[in-house]
Amino acid sequence: MQFLTNTLEYFKANFSTTVTVEQFIQASYETFYMVFFALILGSVIGISLGVCLVTTRPGGLLENNRIYRIMNPIINLVRSLPFIILLVAIVPFTKFIVGSSIGTTAAIVPLTFYVAPYIARLVENSLLEVNSGIIEAAESMGATPIQIIWYFILPEAFSSLILTLTTATIGLIGATAMAGAVGAGGIGDLAISYGYQRFDTTVTYICVVILVIVIQLVQSTGNFLARKARHE
Repeated sequence: MQFLTNTLEYFKANFSTTVTVEQFIQASYETFYMVFFALILGSVIGISLGVCLVTTRPGGLLENNRIYRIMNPIINLVRSLPFIILLVAIVPFTKFIVGSSIGTTAAIVPLTFYVAPYIARLVENSLLEVNSGIIEAAESMGATPIQIIWYFILPEAFSSLILTLTTATIGLIGATAMAGAVGAGGIGDLAISYGYQRFDTTVTYICVVILVIVIQLVQSTGNFLARKARHE
């Protein structure tokens, strides 16, 4: 946070803008707030869906064609919707959940809908990469499907899952910027309200710099944790 504050102070000192440092910090906090809670909720739903896709698919541990054939197209359908359309399409549901369709908290609902199927597909790919020999060895030891998933498949795919969540986090940061178009708050809202609508290009540049810095930090952290998980 101190680094961010110093960066903002530098831009304020060297470039003319009507936006205060406090506004940038508040916008950064709102972006973090949306990403954090949407990622938590989306991860719970997405990882569960991803595991379900892998286990119920043909040849899976809990093969169930009916469940797989229902879940697979639904996830594809939600994933195919651009976020800005999804944002508008579920306005009634958002209002039902949080009582409003505008604001930082309200944006968490469509963000969760956006990221959950995305995580589900990434988790599915990660789990499918696990060596089938590990699963066969677990089955030969008499492990139940739940035990195989929890003690063998997930730990084996842990490094890949970290990178999955890293990618999902970066996608969420980009989505929060788009959510600013409907007054969701955050960096995107600041860039649109002041940078675009008030023709303050300095605000736009600062918002871009903030997003680039945050995304680099997220990616670097994810890569570091993934290497640790692989014991490199």
